[in-house]
Amino acid sequence: MRGMEARMPLPKYHKVYLLLREQLQEGRFADGLPGEHALTSRFGVARITIRRALQQLADEGLITREPGRGTRATALADRKGGQRSGKGKAATPRKAQLSGLLENLVTMGLQTRVKVLTVEVLPATQEVAAQLQLNAGELVQKAQRVRSTSDGPLSHITTWVPQTIACHFDRKDLSQKPILMLLEASGVEVGRAVQTITARLADAELAQHLDVAVGSALLSVRRLIYDTQDRPVQWLHGLYRPDRYEYMMQLSRVGSIDAKVWVNQELTAHFS
Repeated sequence: MRGMEARMPLPKYHKVYLLLREQLQEGRFADGLPGEHALTSRFGVARITIRRALQQLADEGLITREPGRGTRATALADRKGGQRSGKGKAATPRKAQLSGLLENLVTMGLQTRVKVLTVEVLPATQEVAAQLQLNAGELVQKAQRVRSTSDGPLSHITTWVPQTIACHFDRKDLSQKPILMLLEASGVEVGRAVQTITARLADAELAQHLDVAVGSALLSVRRLIYDTQDRPVQWLHGLYRPDRYEYMMQLSRVGSIDAKVWVNQELTAHFS
């Protein structure tokens, strides 16, 4: 019986609930959620399904619903989203010099096909500015791409690069070379990267690009690239199909019993 329960699909309303909760925690609905009719079209489900999902979000205190004023995220949803410290600033990661991962990323970029979806120059949002250590409103290049292998779509990648650097490459360049190569061709000496890997669900747009069902599990990678002067030069959000992407680390124990630090064999960790 337990095995049968594990194989039962999630109810439609619960998939919608999970997707909306994830998007609320990412801060996507700062100006309010779309109406029930719009959500019905977005998810391709009945209105009663949308209402049930919204009710669950309301029961958890993540949204408020007021007649005539619409549906809005609560402060609780904002607090649950992201990993931050202090007054809205990203938590400071420990420094680790990378000698192998960046080269591996370039190699993967050369061995896959890329389709550039959008490239635009726009003012940095508060979140993007905080990650790239820019002033809010400074110009950045935002690019969205889909990478594929011979088996089909692999990843949906969104990158933000300060326009002072990105002015040296355009849409055509992004379709032909990995962005790390373009950064270095622009005079950037790449130094290190900080990366986090979590999981998220595919919304309707991602499902279409990655050829998966809405609500499918994806690997979510966030990567901040620094130059050798420790200045952020690129922020990346990558969504990967777990059936076509594998992230492997070899771990070894470093240090004394009192300082247990586990690092990749290709990392030299410097902790102060």
